[in-house]
Amino acid sequence: MEEKKQLRSQEWFGRGGKMGFIYRSWLRNQGYPNDYFDGRPVIGICNTWSELTPCNGHFRDFAEQVKKGVLEAGGFPVEFPVMSLGEILIRPTAMIYRNLASMDTEETIRANPIDGVVLLTGCDKTTPSTVMGAASVDLPTIVVPGGPMLNGRFRDETIGSGTFVWRIKENVHHKVYSDLDLQEAEICSSRSAGHCMTMGTASTMACMVESLGLTLPGAAAIPAVDSRKRTLAQLSGRRIVEMVKEDLRMSKILTREAFENSIVVNAGIGGSTNFILHLLAIAGRMGVPLELEDFDRIGSRIPLLLNLMPSGKYLMEDFFYSGGLPVIINELKEYLHLDRITANGKSIGENTAKAVCHDRKVIYSVDQPLKPEAGIAILRGNLCEQGAVIKPSAATEDLLVHRGRAVVFTSVEDYHERIDDPDLEIDANSVMVLQGGGPKGYPGMPEVGNLELPRKLIEEGVTDMVRISDGRMSGTAFGTVVLHVAPESAVGGTLALVQNGDYIELDVANRKLHLDVSDEELAQRRAAWTPPEKPTERGYVSLYINHVQQADRGADLDFLVGGSGDYVPKDNH
Repeated sequence: MEEKKQLRSQEWFGRGGKMGFIYRSWLRNQGYPNDYFDGRPVIGICNTWSELTPCNGHFRDFAEQVKKGVLEAGGFPVEFPVMSLGEILIRPTAMIYRNLASMDTEETIRANPIDGVVLLTGCDKTTPSTVMGAASVDLPTIVVPGGPMLNGRFRDETIGSGTFVWRIKENVHHKVYSDLDLQEAEICSSRSAGHCMTMGTASTMACMVESLGLTLPGAAAIPAVDSRKRTLAQLSGRRIVEMVKEDLRMSKILTREAFENSIVVNAGIGGSTNFILHLLAIAGRMGVPLELEDFDRIGSRIPLLLNLMPSGKYLMEDFFYSGGLPVIINELKEYLHLDRITANGKSIGENTAKAVCHDRKVIYSVDQPLKPEAGIAILRGNLCEQGAVIKPSAATEDLLVHRGRAVVFTSVEDYHERIDDPDLEIDANSVMVLQGGGPKGYPGMPEVGNLELPRKLIEEGVTDMVRISDGRMSGTAFGTVVLHVAPESAVGGTLALVQNGDYIELDVANRKLHLDVSDEELAQRRAAWTPPEKPTERGYVSLYINHVQQADRGADLDFLVGGSGDYVPKDNH
């Protein structure tokens, strides 16, 4: 007969003598009765609530729902906060703090008497950061995505958070929007609790964790204010207690096959390019081999099935009513490892076998897709020796093969200063190049890659141009935008050597990004290049700059790759 494994929390609460007295007695000031310490699974509820993170502003209520479920299943719920990351307010970018929040999550879980974890996640970086941290400890873990906002409505128009923002400059000109019009749209676009309701990075991350098997089925698309989201939170609280009893750890769910499934699903939904950075980082924490080429090899030929902004017309609320992610997974079953176990103890195939689509205007079939190929393409060439990414489904087809003259901006500040200068030498065939937007260079790799076009070209009717940078772009954005160029300009990548007037070739079908400058000329430019000064020599930012990996490795800190497991730290008494 297999011996029952002792709960990790009993290293604290199951102790006799002075040590047990200390661990139990102070917690009793919260009113916990004796039986809470007698072998109940202790469930940590990792809450990323913050009033500075509006996407996660409803998590206080969600935590109470999770606690109900934990108690109903015989567990002992303990809620704890970790650093919350809201892309909207944090400067210079939430991405610089993703790794810090992951450290907060990891160390809080490991240092405390916790047997299983519920992650409450919403805004872009709170999902990958908490998953990365939990993965490094490898306890039973379930994710409760906070859910998208209800559809934005502006007069007779459905507007998506983020996607509408990127069109403001065009709308002011073409639709003659006044300041009052924009204020009205501003009020109408975010009309309920929740994260962006486009297929931006937050929605992509919710779909990522569901496709990986870390949520209950159907979790990703339920709107934040729908009562079914509260039910999901309560059921997740029940389920995590059972996961602890089954010892269903993250390492049993997050296998290589699970990561491959997630790549396929991300292509099918037209997910954010940020997905690549975050999935690479999670895989690195799990010790699962995953390379940049895997995203192209596995996902680039997958049909686009989801008609959602920015690649389509609809929004997350419509996606939910149409059947949600289980429908996508069922449609893509021929591409997936259907036997992979998920958080509810069943395989992903079992969970989605009976999924039914309720609206084919929103979710297309694999036989009649919205687009035949939609995955993220990985580019190579002398301009990106370690790779770059582009999202063809959000690009202009005529620009996917293009040769143009470079117009170089040496920083985001340089771009803002010059982009609307009437004397700027730029035309519709030019290639806009932004330097200094990478992990080390900015620092933090901000969402600046989808550069707005010059006003004078917008007035001529230009709606898209090829843009290249070592930064990121919001998942709500669109355009023919090459991102994540590695090595970045700040470490001397070829991007740093591009000069105004150089010709650049983009050929997405052949996965090519080439700078038409001879090797000899590039060698001369490299010899004359000097690295930028570090913005600071202290604190976390300095630590980040010194240890962050390049985009092709997920921009994690090098010393965080790989996990340390669930060992119990030494007593301090």
